[in-house]
Amino acid sequence: MSVANKLKALPGHTKITLVVAVVLFVALLIVNQPLKTASAPQGIVSFQLAGTAAHAQGILRSWQAEGIAWAKASLWLDLVFVPAYLLLLVQLTQQLTKDRPGVRERIGARWIYTLFLMAGLSDTAENILLLNNFDPPTDMISLTATILSLAKFTGLILGAAGLVVIRAARRHPLVND
Repeated sequence: MSVANKLKALPGHTKITLVVAVVLFVALLIVNQPLKTASAPQGIVSFQLAGTAAHAQGILRSWQAEGIAWAKASLWLDLVFVPAYLLLLVQLTQQLTKDRPGVRERIGARWIYTLFLMAGLSDTAENILLLNNFDPPTDMISLTATILSLAKFTGLILGAAGLVVIRAARRHPLVND
């Protein structure tokens, strides 16, 4: 089944959520471009993973006033992106597990929902902390934001891996509704 056919098979509300999430993701990529410097090669992700006040301060110095405005815009935009990607991941999990009636698959799906929810909550808390870590950055906020960022990435990766495992174990083709 081609990608176009797979997209056609998605319910209408999932397609809308997918479009919104993709548009917000592209906007985040665009806003992140001016934030890439020698001190922050990954832009806002470098700030998320700074870990110490000294590293965060070095990143802020490299961004200067205009870059800091872009960083704040990126964090606010990410706060809008979180519910969009979280809703999309929940809808995709429902879609990919609807023909999986087994107990193990239902338990796996609950774990996947939990991992995605943990990722979204971690991302939200991380963004709020980082919005409060500009003047001046502190070690506690920088370290906490880094831990939350790692929790976010872990939840997203393990949740996606769980979906792959559940779909790979399927014994019959996905039924199109």
